[in-house]
Amino acid sequence: MPSRAASPATEIEVGGRAVRISNPDRVYFPELGLTKLDLAHYYLSVGDGIVGALRERPCMMHRFPDGITGERVHQKRLPRGAPDWMETVHVTFPRWNRTADELCVTELAQVIWSVQMSCVEFHPWNSRRGHVEQPDEWRIDLDPGEECDFATVRRVAVVAQEVLGELGAVGWPKTTGSHGLHVYVRIPPEHGFTDVRRAALSFAREVERRTEEATTVWWRKDRDPRRVFVDFNQNARDHTIASAYSVRATPDARVSAPLRWEEVPDCEPGDFTVRTMPDRYAELGDLHAGIDDPDSVFDLATLLEWAERDEAQGAPSVDDVDDADDTDAS
Repeated sequence: MPSRAASPATEIEVGGRAVRISNPDRVYFPELGLTKLDLAHYYLSVGDGIVGALRERPCMMHRFPDGITGERVHQKRLPRGAPDWMETVHVTFPRWNRTADELCVTELAQVIWSVQMSCVEFHPWNSRRGHVEQPDEWRIDLDPGEECDFATVRRVAVVAQEVLGELGAVGWPKTTGSHGLHVYVRIPPEHGFTDVRRAALSFAREVERRTEEATTVWWRKDRDPRRVFVDFNQNARDHTIASAYSVRATPDARVSAPLRWEEVPDCEPGDFTVRTMPDRYAELGDLHAGIDDPDSVFDLATLLEWAERDEAQGAPSVDDVDDADDTDAS
């Protein structure tokens, strides 16, 4: 277990706020020797990008008080002792009859304070606090099976891009920071989570029709491990995935990195880390900066028509999936 030996606290000025970092020399990534202060400096280097990715979204904090080799704490509620400038959004978990005031980022100092509280990964909802029950982000999650290589993921992503282009939708790709790829699409906050999942499933089925390397089979035991699962259920209520620019708890400190589409056919997840992303960001800026432009918003009407067609032909609906939404509030 990493040492808990204390080191003198330091203070970082962030947007006019002073954020105290205690134990700045505590090692979070043992293989690289990266510390809590290194993590804070990384998030400062991609400041506009991480704030844009999290802005006004309920956000689960993945905290690692002893570094990434220690216990992972999935923190829904904002930790105690937060300064009065930290913001939250009140969310409910009907299955458990519980509520939580989750982190709701609007400025970079809030990200850095979260790092002070040992947060490594940021996992936001796909809705915002002004319309928590109506997502404004459709998420395409390309999740490789146990025997599926990343080259296969890249090829399936190209197929997904083709379908998006035919629909007239703008997709914003990024690495997951692990083994897969994500593509985000802005949508108007006019539909509930069930309809967004239905639309996501109909899209996933179209990708599956076009390539044998993709699958929508829900149960892992029934899924071909050589294929890419197009995980439509990441659009369920309270399901979260690592945001753009979020660090991941991998030994090499990978980052969920926004990409240009022309980079997708040759990208490698390990190329994007806490050490490499600051220079990339300084050169390219935030590749997802235009995601909130009005021209990027896509109407789900066509995908919902596809869903009705598929269901009329006997395809399982999202109601047939044993969804695990409304997960417990920890």
